[in-house]
Formats: sequence, structure tokens, C-alpha cells
Amino acid sequence: MSQVKEKMYNGIKVPEGEIVKFQDGKPVVPAKPIIPFIEGDGTGRDIWKASKLVFDAAVKKAYKGEREIAWFEVLAGEKAFDQTKDWLPQDTIAALKEFGVAIKGPLTTPVGGGIRSLNVSLRQIFDLYACVRPVKWYTGVPSPVTSPEKLDVVIFRENTEDVYAGIEYPSGSPEAKKVIEAIESVSPDKKIRPDSGIGIKPVSKTGSQRLVRRAIEYAIEHNKPSVTLMHKGNIMKFTEGAFKDWGYEVAEKEFGDKTISEEKLWAEHDGKMPAGKVLIKDRIADSMFQQILLRPDEYSVIATTNLNGDYLSDACAAQVGGLGIAPGANIGDNCAIFEATHGTAPKYADKDVINPGSVILSGVMMFEFLGWTEASEMIKAALAKTIQQKKVTYDMERLMTGATKVKTSEFAQHIIENM
Repeated sequence: MSQVKEKMYNGIKVPEGEIVKFQDGKPVVPAKPIIPFIEGDGTGRDIWKASKLVFDAAVKKAYKGEREIAWFEVLAGEKAFDQTKDWLPQDTIAALKEFGVAIKGPLTTPVGGGIRSLNVSLRQIFDLYACVRPVKWYTGVPSPVTSPEKLDVVIFRENTEDVYAGIEYPSGSPEAKKVIEAIESVSPDKKIRPDSGIGIKPVSKTGSQRLVRRAIEYAIEHNKPSVTLMHKGNIMKFTEGAFKDWGYEVAEKEFGDKTISEEKLWAEHDGKMPAGKVLIKDRIADSMFQQILLRPDEYSVIATTNLNGDYLSDACAAQVGGLGIAPGANIGDNCAIFEATHGTAPKYADKDVINPGSVILSGVMMFEFLGWTEASEMIKAALAKTIQQKKVTYDMERLMTGATKVKTSEFAQHIIENM
């Protein structure tokens, strides 16, 4: 692992520390890794300050000075534009490429051209093909469902294909006309209204299988009972349906000794799970939304295409308290960026009121990814205890009986005290 000396990005000096390297898609982590952070726009400033206090306290208490994060700010979003006239500076891209693992707050999407979404851009630039969203309930968090504790899932959402690949042509454009003509020439029975906007949905075997592969590896490593392939293959047979088929294929060919399909489970084992196996099953997307509400405890790891995963992860988050405490990660083979999943809420910026739980739990994911499980477990336990004590930010306080409303910074301090 190499050290970095006297280097600068966006005019900011790199701190003393070492680089996290990737080997076979896994991080090799030094005792003092350099971790870039993007504080985020709007409320990002408040929640990053609070989250950093929690992260540093956990590392200090867990490792007694033997490990330390060397935090390094990189610029993106409004702060980057104000300082460099660029929403996503090349220096930031270079820094993220060099240091490999980063964490970020919410970013504003520029209006009126340019980069359509900074988050999408980062995923595509670094080929962060797995959007990983764990969703579980913490005791005491207000929920609209009667049994939120039954939901404990990790969603693996393909990050680089499907509708997010961004191939679109507006109604009436020459490009849309050409695509319509091409489709009708190949398939004369397919008639498309000439005033249609056109969107193309690519789903590849490569993209599908590497996503499902990572989901199965996660299930095996974390002793999860099943991986569910969510799709709309009954309608879109060669994209969504192919995703399902390719998922089963990678499970059988690469993990045949550790997995079993639902079909084989009933055909060969009368529905009784063999010990040490992960069940691979699939569900049609519309059915999945019912299942996750009515029978959530039957699902643990879910792998799906991009748009399905976008819908499902937010719907699941709503069952356990909303996006305020929903973490996320975008992971590739050579880079990983952990992020808040909510928006920037600019009207609350600098008021010290927003729930920092999403960034804090994204940090928990980051520590787990780094192999620093002592720190991650300490944060999770302290966060859960703080919520049980009902010392919470306004979003939860207004829905809890007998709760004490605290500021963003105070919420962080209570978590630290509970470690």
C-alpha cells in the first residue's frame, strides 16, 4: 500500500495516510486509509459534520489509536461550482480514482443542461455497477406498517444499464423518427405513434451477471437465506426476463455447491432447505411490491434491474422510517462510494435540524466494506440505543410519543455517548 506525499486536488492538500487498493474486487485496507468525502449540498453540510464526529469517535473507541481515517475533502456539486465553475471537477474524478473508497452527502442535480445527475455520472464514470441498499427497522422508529421489524433486506440494484443508461430521444426529433422507422422496418407488426418520445432500455448478460454474482457473494458471506431475482420478465422477455435467466445461470454455474433454485428445492427436496445452501428464487416486480408488504420476512437479499431497484428501495425504506435513515453504497470492482439516499433539502440548510442517519448508516456500510466491523457494530448499537431513548431529530420526534427533539449535532453527540 502506497503513501501519498505533497499532493493536491482542487487546491486541497492530501493528508498523510495510505491508499486503499483493490485486489480481485476486494479492498486491501491500511491502518490509516485516506478516505475522500464530499460533504454534499444543502443540508449536507450539517449532516456531514455530525456524521464525521460519530465516525471518528467509533474508530477511536474501537481501535484505541491503532487505526484512523485520514479524511480528505473533494469537491462536487454547488461547492465545486462556486469554487471551480465545474459541478464535477476533473481533480475530484482523479482523486476518487486514486483513493478508491469515498463517502458523500446529497448533491444537487444541475438545472438546464450539463450533467443530468451528479450521482448517475459518478456511477457511470467509475463503473459502480452495484447500488447496495440495506433496509431494516430500528426499534422505536415511527413506521406506517404494523410489523416493521419483519423487514430486513439488502437490495442489489444494477446501476449502469436499464433506463439509467440514458438513451432517449424527444418526440418529433430526427433521432426518434429514425429509431421508429428502424423498428418498424425490422418488425412491421410493431406500430409506434410518430409523435412518441423514444427511450431505449439496454440490459446485458455481463451487467446482469456481475450484479447477481455480487448479491450471491454477499448472501453467502453474511449467512443470508435467499437471493430473490426481481423482474418484469412476463412482459419484457429479452431484458427483464433475460436478467432472471442470466441470474439463475450464474448461480448454478459459479455457486452450484452453495445455492439451490426454488424449482429444485421442491422437485428434489420436497421444499425442505438443505443445510448450508442459499435459496435462489425470482418474483415478478408487481407481485414483489405486495410480497414486501405482506410477507417481508420471506426475503433477505434482492437483486434487480435499475428502475425496479429504484422503486423498491424507496418503498422498503418507507416501511421502516423513510429515507432519513436509509443508507446506500455504489460499488464496483475498483471503487466504492457510500452515500446518503435522500435529497439536499436546501430550505433546511445550516439550521442543524436534519436527521443525519442516512450518512451515518452509509458510514456503517463503509466500515463493513473496509472490514472494520468493530466500528460499524458500535455505531449501529449506539444509534439504536439513542432512538430507543427517544432523543431524535424533528422528523422522528413529531411522530413519537414522549420524544425529545434534538438538533443534528446533538443527535450525533448522543450516539457518541451511547457507544
